[in-house]
Amino acid sequence: MVFLYGLGIRLYLLLVWLVSPFNSKASLWLNGRKRWSERLRKAIDNNEPIAWFHCASLGEFEQGRPLIEAYKEKYPDHKILITFFSPSGYEVRKNYSGADYVFYLPIDTRHNAKRFVSIVNPVVAVFIKYEFWHYILNELKHKNIPTYLVSAIFRQGQIFFRWYGFWNRRMLHCFSHIFVQNDISKQLLNSLNLFNVDVTGDTRFDRVYATAKSSEKLPLLDEFCQDYPVIVAGSTWPKDEELLISFIKKTNHRVKLIIAPHEIVENRIKSIIESIGMSTIRFSKPDIRLVKDSKVLIIDTMGILSSTYRYGHIAYVGGGFGAGIHNTLEPATFGLPILFGPHYQKFREAKELIELKAAFSITDENELISKLTYLLNHKDQLVNAGATSSKYVEKNIGATQKVLAMITPKPQ
Repeated sequence: MVFLYGLGIRLYLLLVWLVSPFNSKASLWLNGRKRWSERLRKAIDNNEPIAWFHCASLGEFEQGRPLIEAYKEKYPDHKILITFFSPSGYEVRKNYSGADYVFYLPIDTRHNAKRFVSIVNPVVAVFIKYEFWHYILNELKHKNIPTYLVSAIFRQGQIFFRWYGFWNRRMLHCFSHIFVQNDISKQLLNSLNLFNVDVTGDTRFDRVYATAKSSEKLPLLDEFCQDYPVIVAGSTWPKDEELLISFIKKTNHRVKLIIAPHEIVENRIKSIIESIGMSTIRFSKPDIRLVKDSKVLIIDTMGILSSTYRYGHIAYVGGGFGAGIHNTLEPATFGLPILFGPHYQKFREAKELIELKAAFSITDENELISKLTYLLNHKDQLVNAGATSSKYVEKNIGATQKVLAMITPKPQ
């Protein structure tokens, strides 16, 4: 298994190298790891304790951010190192002010793991939600460095719980403690004789709750929305946009639509505007004369989706016709009923919001139009669903402090 793992890692590296001339993300992934040990050694100050937090991508960073900031407040003399696996996390947060060092995680080989842990010599290592790297985890355990997995969630179908997953199960034993989101995850780990497990919830609730409290007013949206009912569609993909555009063209309701595409690329923005075929404005370069009369606004700027939800009455979260839905907790914390596509089964909060009748899954254009029309026609149902959303978030905050209380850095 070690041989196959190493072979898989090297094949992945070869694939990235082959596609990097034609794929910007692959190029960033590769270039960001060049001379990593030299740059890391030059940056790190070994005279001060270092707390290492690893996030696969941007979503995991946002999930771990409340814990990172709470840890820094509790241990102000500790330096914070954040590593990312994906460019989508590193490129967006490489200048994050809450960290002292931000790097790509080196590819997981025996040699790299030994060098990385030796250079950093962290007093604590925290992995957010997932990312199981064999050599790195084993090196941390070998060095007796307290290692934690935070906001993890496990499902029966994962390789850890299959008869052939014995090798993967060994990696779970490298963690000093595992903090999971729900009882099912704890029961599954207990079945593997892992008892250093606590149900502490999901730190994302703390993050979205804090974000909602600090959200900013956007003057352009004040003018655009006026007193209209507003549908905010966040992190949309082409299939999502196709259905939403069909609705806005067909509806007789006095309603406005805000679309925030998942990928902000110029040709995609232009394509969306052409598909709409009616008065549409862009957030980055609005025609002031058309703002009040336009029915659709395109958010073509990063970092303002959360503040945009405060203007909504109904939210649509994209991704449900692809690999899976995006962040449903952001609109929930603003008290919006939420719609999304059919691929939501891997997301605990989506399933729970559906059970509470605060969220609704749709499978096609007719269902989207029917559900939006129903909510717009029945204001009491819309308000009740939105109130349930916000109560759901409020009920689940507090994971950060529970985890922080149980993290024990290694003495210097």
